[in-house]
Amino acid sequence: MRFPFAALLALAFLYTPVARADGWFGGRTTLGYGRLFDNDQLGDGMDRWRSGAYAVSVIRGKSWDGALPTTPGELLEYRFRAEIIAPRYLNGPGSDDRPYVGALSFGVHTHFQAAGQEVALGADVVAIGPQTGLGDFQTALHKALSMPTPRVLDTQLGNQVQLGATLEVGHNFRLNDRLTVRPFFEAQAGVENLFRLGTDVIIGAVGQTDMLVRDVPTGQFYRAVEGQPNGFGYVLGADFASVGRSIYYPADRGITPESTRYRVRAGLHWQIAEKVSFFYGATYLSPEFVGQPEGQVVGSLKLNFNF
Repeated sequence: MRFPFAALLALAFLYTPVARADGWFGGRTTLGYGRLFDNDQLGDGMDRWRSGAYAVSVIRGKSWDGALPTTPGELLEYRFRAEIIAPRYLNGPGSDDRPYVGALSFGVHTHFQAAGQEVALGADVVAIGPQTGLGDFQTALHKALSMPTPRVLDTQLGNQVQLGATLEVGHNFRLNDRLTVRPFFEAQAGVENLFRLGTDVIIGAVGQTDMLVRDVPTGQFYRAVEGQPNGFGYVLGADFASVGRSIYYPADRGITPESTRYRVRAGLHWQIAEKVSFFYGATYLSPEFVGQPEGQVVGSLKLNFNF
């Protein structure tokens, strides 16, 4: 039975008003929402590899005062994600360099402070394959937009359900009220096994007291609980990963993941009005599998209207 992409979006947006009911999750209230759309077309203008993703996070907790709580489980992020990973071309020569992947996930992550460090710890259930309906969704969308339709769905990764776990530990060095440097360490296990070291730099008034969450494919650090000041904030970041096994690059299909990856990114936060905000970011992703001839630039977009 397929769980189409539209159903995930419907679930995510229906969940938004429902989650406001305090009694559902231990007396918590909904503090904010993080949404981010990634697409290769918004970066280098291509439609390949890390082709597209959409994430919705619902943040639940007792309150937000600009800092994470010290108790694990007090502040929770309910995260919905959809992602398409595609060959270099969707049809014709070059369409067999890697398998097509459609992935849907739901996870719960807790964010807290421990010994002066910011910690994010959580797990996700990830559905992969034709059962997600993502290939059919992309085909229908491309037809509607008169774009080339995928001819690679017959060779996509088969139906499976995987568990993934993520741990991130970071430390904020606040040099002044408009400049924060945040080195971090991340470990993932399950869908992809990797260790990552990186740093983010937050410049400007916007983003200094907000709750930020990390986008999975790009690493963009974007706002999920937004503060009051209008204006601009800039986020710069880079990270390096050592990669082990990856479900997305199966050995039995003749695909080998690169043992290392790096990402370099920049983004702009714009708080336009009290309940209106905008974000655009661009991320360079180094090649992720052996034989990938070059990296790619992925664009990330968010426009919030919270009324």
